[in-house]
Amino acid sequence: MVDVTGRDVTVRTAHTSAKVNLSAHVVALLRDGSTPKGDVLSTARIAGILAAKKTSDLIPLCHPIAINKISIDLQITDSGVGINAEVVTSDRTGVEMEALTAVSVAGLTIIDMVKALDPLAAITDIRVDSKSGGKNGDWKRA
Repeated sequence: MVDVTGRDVTVRTAHTSAKVNLSAHVVALLRDGSTPKGDVLSTARIAGILAAKKTSDLIPLCHPIAINKISIDLQITDSGVGINAEVVTSDRTGVEMEALTAVSVAGLTIIDMVKALDPLAAITDIRVDSKSGGKNGDWKRA
């Protein structure tokens, strides 16, 4: 584990995103709120929040940090669901891994809830879109 003792405590933010590609049939069910397993988006949002809070238990050598804010936004699109997360902390290390874990587990939850309806469902484009705070400052994907 990297020693972060000498780093300053600063507000650090990470924005991440992912996509879940789904069939048109499943997209229609999501829009109608009529999936057999219940409210897919609310369940995925809660799963993503819980996952972000447990990141240091899942990723070896990842620092346990206090998370001040997590927001997860899920948008139904014609091709599936777009997932965006924002995670904020005041700490000595960033929250990119927490935000990536949040969108990943939210996507896995969507797939779990629709896999019987769409065995081709797939998570794609998991990525950090921007981060701020800390020694390296702000960064944004071009």
